[in-house]
Amino acid sequence: MTAPTTPPCPPHLLLVDDDRLILATLARGLEDAGFHVSTAESAEDAQELLGSGLRPDLALLDVRLPGEDGLALAARLHTLDHIPFLMLSAFSDEATVQEAARIGALGYLVKPLDTEQIRPTLLAALQRAQEHAELRTHHDQLQTALHSDRDINVAIGITMVQYRLSRQAAFEMLRAAARAQRRKLALLAQDVIQTCESLHPGGPETGPGH
Repeated sequence: MTAPTTPPCPPHLLLVDDDRLILATLARGLEDAGFHVSTAESAEDAQELLGSGLRPDLALLDVRLPGEDGLALAARLHTLDHIPFLMLSAFSDEATVQEAARIGALGYLVKPLDTEQIRPTLLAALQRAQEHAELRTHHDQLQTALHSDRDINVAIGITMVQYRLSRQAAFEMLRAAARAQRRKLALLAQDVIQTCESLHPGGPETGPGH
């Protein structure tokens, strides 16, 4: 018997527009088109939702909002929350379009909007957002690996100086200690560096070439 498959969750959109009629009409149309939609009437309302734990897959932001404008909200989403976004506006002046692109907008839609017409644009933006997220995850993993390698190399240098060992012998000593303590070598290396720094505030002596 084949196990039942769980249907995929619909993409979650955050729609921010200060015009209540547009907000309600567009939200209803997007839900009919297969999206899950959360709404906000201002940047402050949107930030309150984000602060409560909301994590949309894509945000649709009106450029002109009361208080903080949509571009300022977009910059926050891009820099702090890493939430992809499209800009909405009744105007398409070149300066605003360029500013939206500069801060990371995946697109710029001019109102009035027809949900069926913009659905392909939204799906394409969601796909690009997924690709960007995967690239960011890969970059973070690479940075973590590089930092771990650096810590291990510094710890090897410290151990070489402290015990007058060859590089290979120092590495084997650290690896054996990590195994005995059932810890990752990178974490043990961080402890070695911290201990050395506490004893030698000027910085660990890592020997020639380190």
